[in-house]
Amino acid sequence: MLKKALLLAAFLLPACFAQAHEYKAGSLLIGHPWSMELPPNAPTVATYFIIENKGDSADRLIGVDTPIAGQAQLHEHVHADGLMKMQHVEAVDIPAGAKVSFAPMAWHVMLLDLKDRSKLRVGQRFPMTLHFEKAGDVEVQVVVQKQAPEHQH
Repeated sequence: MLKKALLLAAFLLPACFAQAHEYKAGSLLIGHPWSMELPPNAPTVATYFIIENKGDSADRLIGVDTPIAGQAQLHEHVHADGLMKMQHVEAVDIPAGAKVSFAPMAWHVMLLDLKDRSKLRVGQRFPMTLHFEKAGDVEVQVVVQKQAPEHQH
């Protein structure tokens, strides 16, 4: 009996952790918010996640904030003059039925004027609030990792 209980727990435990790192705001699902470990003396750090709109109408991510930074800005990478560069955007459209990936070299949230660098070490988590035009505000926990996930779902 004990073996069966331990086996069941071993299978269910990873599912619990996976569920704990997904968030819902109306018809939006926000999956696996993460950031890379902060290099020494780095003035900024980026955060990433995936937003899936399971609804019939579009929404927009109109802002982000976190207590560990003075500013949190929405950024995109664009190809200009033969180079890839970041640029600040005011909002990101989340079309109905679509997934929008915030990933390295794509959409991301740039954290500026860092206040609490201790939260930017591997294994730490920090809160970040996403502000949506229709779905409202949703607080997520950003996990700090040594490297990018092998795949984002």
